[in-house]
Amino acid sequence: MDRRFILQGLECQASIGIYDAERANKQRIKIDAEVRLHPATEPIDDKVDSTLNYDLIRETILNIVSARHYDLQETLARTLFDALRALDDVQSVRIRTAKPDAYNDCETIAYQLSNL
Repeated sequence: MDRRFILQGLECQASIGIYDAERANKQRIKIDAEVRLHPATEPIDDKVDSTLNYDLIRETILNIVSARHYDLQETLARTLFDALRALDDVQSVRIRTAKPDAYNDCETIAYQLSNL
């Protein structure tokens, strides 16, 4: 059995970028996370304590994004990847960070890490 939580399109403000204009103001980023859970730990009852609470996934992401300035999307994505991978019951992770306002002629510029 394959069990996953998928968080898609979490929009937040981040201090990210190498250019002076990016450092001066936070910018909008979007984050997608896919967390694959160990199949053997499927909840046997209807209680949140029996599973990974997806609030924890969201809060982990938001706390990391707001914790400091990141020069590179690669650094932010790796920090998110490592933190989500370390959560109880997590087997593998896919994380995608995107800067939708980076270029006027692109929908977004994104970076992704995965061990799914």
